[in-house]
Amino acid sequence: MPAFPSSMTRLGLALACAAAAGCSSIDSATQSFASSLAPYKIQVVQGNFVSKEQVDALQPGMSRQQVRDVLGTPLVASVFHSNRWDYIFTLRRQGVEPQSRKLTVFFKGDQLERFEGDTMPSEADFVATLDVKRRTGKVPPLEASEESLAKFGGKPAAQPVAAPEPPPAVSYPPLEPR
Repeated sequence: MPAFPSSMTRLGLALACAAAAGCSSIDSATQSFASSLAPYKIQVVQGNFVSKEQVDALQPGMSRQQVRDVLGTPLVASVFHSNRWDYIFTLRRQGVEPQSRKLTVFFKGDQLERFEGDTMPSEADFVATLDVKRRTGKVPPLEASEESLAKFGGKPAAQPVAAPEPPPAVSYPPLEPR
């Protein structure tokens, strides 16, 4: 084996170094292609989603159980702050700005005193933000009209309906001995 690389190996090494030096400036098309090859990042949903309708149902004077029935179990119920429940919701998806909402409920004894937090979306608004792939706006018709059925040929001929045959006589043994 020769101790020095052959001229072909040196030429290949020189071309590889030149190509690597030319890669320092990548255009935006290459970057967008590279970003499409990025690994899939799963959707991360944490906490309790609280809708505007749920917040509207809260009224001062409600018991802790009634608040739990309306909002669900709080995400944070601290031992050091027994008069306060925190409902926190975060949603992280690939290609979408992360969402974070917080609602804090304060109690005086067992009664709801007040609540404060972010403005909550309605359930319909929240569902609309989740469905980012379907942005067509046009809803396809759900029923076939007579004109659309005519494209596929005439109506099938009605088959004469025969009277159903009586079931065959079956004799079963008695359930109890005689």
